[in-house]
Amino acid sequence: MRRALLLLCALLSSGCIVPVGRFFAPVFETPARVPNKITEPVRKDAHLAVLWVGHATVLIQIDDKIILTDPVFTNAVGQLSARLSEPGLAAENVPPVDAVLISHLHFDHLSLGSLELLEPKIRTLVMPQDGLVYLTDFSFPAMELPRWHSVDLDGLRITAVPVVHNGMRYGIDIGWMKRAFTGYVIQYHGVTVYFGGDTAYGPHFKETHNRFGHIDLALLPISPIEPRSFMKKSHVDPEEAVRGFLELGAERMVPMHYDTFVNGQDEPGDALRALRSAMKRHALDAERVAILRIGEQRVFLRR
Repeated sequence: MRRALLLLCALLSSGCIVPVGRFFAPVFETPARVPNKITEPVRKDAHLAVLWVGHATVLIQIDDKIILTDPVFTNAVGQLSARLSEPGLAAENVPPVDAVLISHLHFDHLSLGSLELLEPKIRTLVMPQDGLVYLTDFSFPAMELPRWHSVDLDGLRITAVPVVHNGMRYGIDIGWMKRAFTGYVIQYHGVTVYFGGDTAYGPHFKETHNRFGHIDLALLPISPIEPRSFMKKSHVDPEEAVRGFLELGAERMVPMHYDTFVNGQDEPGDALRALRSAMKRHALDAERVAILRIGEQRVFLRR
């Protein structure tokens, strides 16, 4: 019994995606099908386009550059949590990717199986500081990017920015993996996109705004919400995500990191209901906060 509890605690710490009680049933169900998936996601008319694949996996197009965040295309993450919804884009239809950005090492963000599926398409992979220790051998180049450091990839500028989370992968490594988590700011051809990965609420939103000024689009997580006493240490809830969005000074927000896997004690729909309530409180409409369906692509700026 003690051994089982220790295992559960380690998994909970490392991913925050553990099915418990009434939330366990979806693990054994078939993921919801995404109808009419896009098969050719690169848009000729897009100056800035976003396709939400699910969870924190987002395909970003800025003119001729393609960026993919925290790619997860496998049927499950870790050992316990299966999908509620299938990926909104088939792995075989992912175009060549100029930069894959990994925000941290939890299994629902760093999926080695997904990187293997995409390996021939990845030109460069960027990880947080100390993150390469958990990356197995791949053919693509990979680098660590400490906070506030930038890399230029043929004109595509990626900057690691601070977030409030944790850098562990297995729970037991919490004592030494203290820096392997980050957000990113992506800049190309006058467009600026913020990717928050996983984060709690904190002063980093204002700090990032002070560094970058104008941000065209912020990709922000909105769950898990409950149990709040535990989750608030490393995850914003929808209200906090909206406050972070406003403090970033971004033009638009796309919510992510919800309704893809079993997430804490949240049921499907909880995060969106709380988000819509927060939008109402802050007088934000669907133009400012663009809620995408899994598999939906939106062109925010046209050429």
